[in-house]
Amino acid sequence: MKSFSESYKEAGVDVTAGYEAVELMKQHVMRTKTDGVVSGIGGFGGLFKPDLTDMKEPIFVSGTDGVGTKLKLAFLLDKHDTIGIDAVAMCVNDVICCGAKPLFFLDYIALGKNVPKKVAEIVSGIAEGCVQSGCALIGGETAEMPGFYPEDEYDVAGFCVGIVDKEKMIDGSKLKSGDVLIGLRSSGVHSNGFSLVRKIFDISGNAENKTYPELPKPLFETLLQPTRIYVKPVLELVKKVEIKAISHITGGGFYENIPRMLKDGLTAKIYKNNIPKQPIFELIQKEGNISEHDMYNTYNMGVGMILAVSKEQANYSLEVLKDAGEHAFVIGEVSFGDDGVVIV
Repeated sequence: MKSFSESYKEAGVDVTAGYEAVELMKQHVMRTKTDGVVSGIGGFGGLFKPDLTDMKEPIFVSGTDGVGTKLKLAFLLDKHDTIGIDAVAMCVNDVICCGAKPLFFLDYIALGKNVPKKVAEIVSGIAEGCVQSGCALIGGETAEMPGFYPEDEYDVAGFCVGIVDKEKMIDGSKLKSGDVLIGLRSSGVHSNGFSLVRKIFDISGNAENKTYPELPKPLFETLLQPTRIYVKPVLELVKKVEIKAISHITGGGFYENIPRMLKDGLTAKIYKNNIPKQPIFELIQKEGNISEHDMYNTYNMGVGMILAVSKEQANYSLEVLKDAGEHAFVIGEVSFGDDGVVIV
């Protein structure tokens, strides 16, 4: 007898919709399969066998995060196939800061009503993020929660595990004054500061998708642009250059994230004029009358990740990153001091 509960369905939970969603998402999950995957979806746990060849002391590195109120844009546009990229990006971009290669990812989707096609669209984005970062989607959970979430809303979170040999970990311990800071261009606002964005542009359930002369696309499409994933270019650079420290510029912007890559007695000096301007940040600042400090304390300002390398290896690093498809640029340097971050 197939699993089905009429009573549960009357309470708002349709288990058959869950089974249909699983069938629809299988094709997307298969895109992410890597050599270490042992199990398929549907079991009680995702199984993965890591390749420890040539690793003297393997260290697992984990990261977890969600997408936040950026989801409101997906609801308004009824576009759900990119938001999963953000969920993956927020995790794998953190894991890569240690120099770890992401191995596998699990997702959690909670929603008011399980619409199989919508769930499959969300998972298609998660799968795309996994493909971009080279990790496998080995499991997840879809929770139908009527009465807790509105029928047309959901939340997405994820969890990633990566691996790095201890002797190759990037931890900032070799950072010194004179080292160069290289910025990697962001794809826009990424997945942070959206509560402020929604306040500035009065984005609610019936908000208009306005156009602005500064933006090449309507506002909502610009804001929904998925977070850029930096895993593959950074791993390529790790093979050729000694990266001393990495910072993922997420919530808290420059002032909160850059100090996390610094050791005591060192300051990051950022030259703001070296950062290619993105119209969306200028528009946010103008429309919200936001101070420059608050902008750099909330948003990535066009820089999604910052790498520290020696002055001697800076130009070569830029070449490697360019060949890997990244728009990279020198945005500052490390100096003595206890100011954390100085933007000039």
